Amino acid sequence: MAPISNDWAEALSDEFKKDYYKVLYQKVKDEYHSHLIYPPAADLFNAFHLTPLHEVKVVILGQDPYINEGQAHGLCFSVKKPTDPPPSLQNIYQELHDDLGCSIPASGDLTKWAEQGVLLLNTVLTVRAHNSMSHRGIGWETFTDAVIRKVNEEERPIVFMLWGSPAGKKAEMLNNPAHLVLRAPHPSPLSAYRGFFGCRHFSKANEFLKAHGVEEIDWQIED
Repeated sequence: MAPISNDWAEALSDEFKKDYYKVLYQKVKDEYHSHLIYPPAADLFNAFHLTPLHEVKVVILGQDPYINEGQAHGLCFSVKKPTDPPPSLQNIYQELHDDLGCSIPASGDLTKWAEQGVLLLNTVLTVRAHNSMSHRGIGWETFTDAVIRKVNEEERPIVFMLWGSPAGKKAEMLNNPAHLVLRAPHPSPLSAYRGFFGCRHFSKANEFLKAHGVEEIDWQIED
């Protein structure tokens, strides 16, 4: 697991010293040795490597990584090229098209967003292949809650996009009036028509950032 080396390392230094994290680290290390785990260990902390804390403008919360080969690479909702975008990401692209007129790409790699300050954070960072939520409850939730609290403490405008019930529950942690908290149903095909489509979170995020003198996100993903 490639260690976090940017400003997240200092921000999370207390977490790394806690007993729960030591147990979590050993559990995940053992899992990588005994099972096929996604994302690959080198990609585990990509959300942090690509989006330093001081650069975070937007936070998008996912649940746990994709469970099939060639998909998960440490950024929620994102898949490695040349893997086709999964259904939830296809719906995200559709909302982007309807909201901002973005063309719908064939690529599902969201690295461009991460490099602009979009923290693409799953609440659980690892999973056994083909076994969704298999690493729920081993300690990742405690760690990512600490991440969310650190972002909440930042005294500058940040947008939180909370999609679906598990992400929506994190709203109670977000008590800093400097930020904008947006909630909607999950973009999954099972729930996207219940209010994700038409939520206009992307334009609302950019309007908020622009109003506070922060450079907007270029949401267009190129092929």
